[in-house]
Amino acid sequence: MARTIEGDPEGLLPLPVAVFHILVALADHERHGYGIMQDVAARTEGKMRLSPGTLYGSIKRMLEQGLIQESDERPDPALDDERRRYYRLTPFGRRVAGAETERLSKLVSQALASLLPGSRPA
Repeated sequence: MARTIEGDPEGLLPLPVAVFHILVALADHERHGYGIMQDVAARTEGKMRLSPGTLYGSIKRMLEQGLIQESDERPDPALDDERRRYYRLTPFGRRVAGAETERLSKLVSQALASLLPGSRPA
């Protein structure tokens, strides 16, 4: 059962890794599926590569949850394939991404404090 936009973003946490990477890829501008795959690979220096099945399965759930929406705007038709679907973050998706970023940041701070004595954050 897909969770919906109702309620607090915290209810969706922790996010699946692929979903978090897709949200980050869409944070600065709209992208089509292949563009999302390329962005994730570039940001992770090739350590994470989304398969089409993972990407489009995640996109389907994210649309249902209200994290992203399909964009009606298209780039210059002469430069674009009309079959491409473009996606963008919703305000709720941005809040969820922010909440997950904060959760991960706290986790990293705790790990640093536990694993690397003397490197405790201020």
